[in-house]
Amino acid sequence: MDAMGMLLLLFIASLCLVLLLALLNVWYKYWWIPHRIHFIINSQGIYGPPYEFIHGNSKKIVRMQREALSKPMGLWHDIFPRVMPHYHSWINKYGKNYLYWNGIRAQLQITEPELVKEMLRNSEKAFPKMKPTYFFYKILGNGLAATESETWTRHRKLANHAFNGETLKNVTPAVVASVETMLQKWKSEEEKEIEVFKEFKLLASEVISRTAFGSSYLEGEKIFEMLTKLTVMATRNLFSTRIPIISQLWKSTDEIEADELEKMIHETVMKIIRRREEKLLTGEADNLGNDFLGLLINSYHDSDEKNRLSIQELVGECKLSTLQG
Repeated sequence: MDAMGMLLLLFIASLCLVLLLALLNVWYKYWWIPHRIHFIINSQGIYGPPYEFIHGNSKKIVRMQREALSKPMGLWHDIFPRVMPHYHSWINKYGKNYLYWNGIRAQLQITEPELVKEMLRNSEKAFPKMKPTYFFYKILGNGLAATESETWTRHRKLANHAFNGETLKNVTPAVVASVETMLQKWKSEEEKEIEVFKEFKLLASEVISRTAFGSSYLEGEKIFEMLTKLTVMATRNLFSTRIPIISQLWKSTDEIEADELEKMIHETVMKIIRRREEKLLTGEADNLGNDFLGLLINSYHDSDEKNRLSIQELVGECKLSTLQG
């Protein structure tokens, strides 16, 4: 066999080895570990729907939701079986505490009040925050909702300072003006039907944007709109499963759009930050602002490294504060 043949044979052997290792990794991660977790939890007296390869119970949940929503709803207040049909069904079947699978991620559902209190107390830090999924990370970033320990404490102090009672009193005139504008609009459309949910959503967007971004509230409203789109995508893909290997080579339409929205949000926030920094440098302003964004920028420039925010944390907090509207 010549040298070229040897090289070709070596290449094919290497390729086969890589594929074999990839398949073993998929088997270990998507079959062996879930079944082992299921066995261990079952041995402790906690049961639940069986795990399905790769998808877990995600497909079943989607089917149950579609079936529940396809049926007409009677005149009663018991909406739990309609909104959360999988929870309702599995609580009745497996008990108050059960195990189910969101893809390959094991989810221990707890509804007993005493256990819920113990977990929320988390005195020994035994229950870390769940890692956000692909789409929810686009929304939360490195903000308060996704951080823990000292980082969480630092972010929490900033939020408390920006949104305490005394500080919020200063934005009361802006809130009143926004409400009056909305009411005037309603008066001019007395004979038309008004979609109140949409109107209050717009009001909340304007109010929180003024609170968080001050004079740059129009850009804040744009950020709010983009985050709303991301939230819709995250909800739509809540029970979608990322297929191993394929998901690393190919992105869905929602994933591509989510990446674009995340990039646009980052650029919008950075534009607002640069504008404030330039005004301070040119003497047009005495400070970076007394609103939440001003506090964040000051923390970003803090001389003490322990208190300094990274740019990712700053943008994450802007996302979260805007979304709270």
